[in-house]
Amino acid sequence: MLRKLAGAAALTVTLALAACGGKNSAPAEGDMAIGAPEGAKVTVVEYASVTCGACAAWNAEVWPEFKTKYVDTKKVRYVFREFPTPPENVAVSGFLVARCAGEDKYFDVLDHLMRAQTEMHAGVPPRDILLRTAQGAGLSEAEFQRCITDKDAVAAMEKRISAARAAGVGHTPTFMINGEVVSDRSMSGLSQRIDSLLAAK
Repeated sequence: MLRKLAGAAALTVTLALAACGGKNSAPAEGDMAIGAPEGAKVTVVEYASVTCGACAAWNAEVWPEFKTKYVDTKKVRYVFREFPTPPENVAVSGFLVARCAGEDKYFDVLDHLMRAQTEMHAGVPPRDILLRTAQGAGLSEAEFQRCITDKDAVAAMEKRISAARAAGVGHTPTFMINGEVVSDRSMSGLSQRIDSLLAAK
């Protein structure tokens, strides 16, 4: 099943990102969101992976300020959508662990895994990092093993990946603000767009 998922995630999409419409800011099954409630004036959707270097860089360099300015203040609804990148089996397992940890710990697990990419690149076995992260979130080793081999959870993730591909997502990170793809994911670039939307009547 994980091999099937990895293959699906690696397929090249044929839809252009420019064709994405406002529907992609609408709630989707499996969305993980924080900040403003559903129906907020501004919704920022990020498609990302815990094994994506550019995603980890954004998480480290931009996310703290973005979270403080827009999420903690509930000015913006921030939605994270999972889109595994190579090695897909590690990314999938990481996402499964985040979900098994519970909604209240989901984003903490993502943050930990993205920051742990340097350890993976240094040769630390991914399973060791995943297990340590799971245990830090309160899961036992047996619960961790059941979590990453849950066929129903993997099947649900396959559906979410298919939905992302249908939306035209082909790389990570991909950001959408109110359904429109934004190419400038810097804090200044995101703020310019978000602030104009928040100020509009």
